[in-house]
Amino acid sequence: MDKPRSPAPRNRRRDQYGERLRKRRTALSPSLLTVAEYIDGHRYTVLGKSALDIARETGTSDATVIRAIQMLGFDGLIDLKDTLAAHIGQTDSPSEKMALTTDEIGRGVDAAIDFMLEDQKHALAALSSDENRRGIGETVRILSRAKRIGVFGIGASGIIATYAARLFMRSGYPSYSLNSTGIMLAEQLLEMAEGDVVLAMMHGRVHNEGMAVITEAARLSVPIVLIVGKIDSPLLKHAAAHIVIPRAKSEHVALHAPMLTCVETIMLGLAATDRDRTLASIDRLIDIRQQVRPSKR
Repeated sequence: MDKPRSPAPRNRRRDQYGERLRKRRTALSPSLLTVAEYIDGHRYTVLGKSALDIARETGTSDATVIRAIQMLGFDGLIDLKDTLAAHIGQTDSPSEKMALTTDEIGRGVDAAIDFMLEDQKHALAALSSDENRRGIGETVRILSRAKRIGVFGIGASGIIATYAARLFMRSGYPSYSLNSTGIMLAEQLLEMAEGDVVLAMMHGRVHNEGMAVITEAARLSVPIVLIVGKIDSPLLKHAAAHIVIPRAKSEHVALHAPMLTCVETIMLGLAATDRDRTLASIDRLIDIRQQVRPSKR
């Protein structure tokens, strides 16, 4: 009896840059490797940068940047950008991104740990930058003066939105989540009112739900604070304040721990802004819990 055939693997598109970097990494000098790894971790932003821009970001020279690109087998910066753009444009699906991620880390758990740690180190470095410190400070200032805080996110960010609203509520800041998709979001948006502030997680592509939140907030003169993944996001023109958490490798599977860290940082900032308010809310929470717990006999 013939053995059943296993499903044919999907045709995964090649990551030519990643393949060349893996094969030629050991041949690169420290300065060339610095450039190569910067390009690998900032593929979207590199598309809009010159060799001189990349040199400034990596603390090298434009000649070193061109040399690194050529050492990886590209004719020059234009050839590199064409290769990156073609690959980025073809890896939007979660399936593609998971395939690329697992191809990179192989079957080893240690490699998975290293991948995760590297992603978190990148996110924490971005979160602690001077620009984001100012953004978080302004975010906390705006949220602390709100009548209520609406937290928007869909997909995995929708789960984080629920968690964030709970955190803010516990800390003494009335909050609600906006995390439905399609027409169900319309009912949630009825909750929004003048005096509120919306904290919106929009680190991916612009979608109808996000634009609906922005439109309704504008109608009610509700300020929006944005957490985005790219500093050049067109959404920033709508933001009263913003925080940028870029992904280390945007073509790989999305990891959401950095967003959770950002939300918890904002919560602690709010608690530090009005300690008495937060402690009073937590004390009240404890009192209510005592009322609903069954009495011991």
